[in-house]
Amino acid sequence: MKLIVGLGNPGDKYTGTRHNVGFDCIDYCARQMEIKLDQSKFKGLFGKGIINGEKVFLLKPLTYMNLSGESVRPFIDYFHIDIKDVVVIYDDMDLPVGKIRLRQKGSAGGHNGIKSLIQHLGTPEFNRIRVGVDRPQNGESIVNYVLGSYRPDEREQVAESIIQTSKAVEAWTTKTFLEVMNEFN
Repeated sequence: MKLIVGLGNPGDKYTGTRHNVGFDCIDYCARQMEIKLDQSKFKGLFGKGIINGEKVFLLKPLTYMNLSGESVRPFIDYFHIDIKDVVVIYDDMDLPVGKIRLRQKGSAGGHNGIKSLIQHLGTPEFNRIRVGVDRPQNGESIVNYVLGSYRPDEREQVAESIIQTSKAVEAWTTKTFLEVMNEFN
């Protein structure tokens, strides 16, 4: 049993923003894997399906980014999911737009959603797919940047990173996360 979590903020005003790329990845995975995100519980929206013989949950915490752990922890506990069978997808300003990076552990790196997960899970050792959103330029505030939309010239690269993330998630249903890291990093 695998749990794929995409971080973001609920509500129309956050749709298509850099901070919501985790939600965008979950939505794309749901379409590709034909999983309906039609269940609401654990302060989140989720769906389940079978991919390559593996039971898979897709989860979008609806707690707002900074409280993501309040959704993920109860979900893991209820379904008795081992932490090694969880992957979290989120935006990363240290990667250029269009790049993804898979890791098995790490610090929060200033990301409040990851801080919340580390706090609620009690460990920084969980699988992650970091999706590059780059850094703000010309003195733009970080908050305005991550809550802002992509520039038109970035949209194709973002779409490609979402596709690559979905492929990595699907590969993880038949391979170890380390094997998937070696393939996609």
